[in-house]
Amino acid sequence: MNNEELQQLVCQISLESFQKPFVHQATFNMRLRSTGGRYLLQSHNIEINPKALELHGLGEIEGIVRHELCHYHLHLEGKGYQHRDQDFRALLKKVNAPRFCSNLKAIHTKKRTMYTYKCAKCQQMYIRKIRMNIEKYCCSRCLGRLKLME
Repeated sequence: MNNEELQQLVCQISLESFQKPFVHQATFNMRLRSTGGRYLLQSHNIEINPKALELHGLGEIEGIVRHELCHYHLHLEGKGYQHRDQDFRALLKKVNAPRFCSNLKAIHTKKRTMYTYKCAKCQQMYIRKIRMNIEKYCCSRCLGRLKLME
């Protein structure tokens, strides 16, 4: 899906769900990280996170668009458009828009390697995320030599 198709989708959802036209721009924004989309108060444009489409599909994008259109139409009408406002919550329920988007973190996150060190004298264990030089460091309890465990 490209920006033109997204613009058509937003206009279509606006007319079907809100019976009002969407006359501003809707675009994908690759820089969005933790949010599914955002409504810009100054320009009245809507930006959508393309990662939501990749991870969850078109249904998730439609929900995000409905949510952002709630902000859009309420702001233009001069009503409460913020998440805490009663007008906003009522409109979310009316158009069946989600309050939050699904998790956008990658499903296959990289597993981090952990390094385990053991003191040769007192058997004290040390677990580290970063590998350390065992020639330079020693046990904090007895000053014994450290060994890297497999």
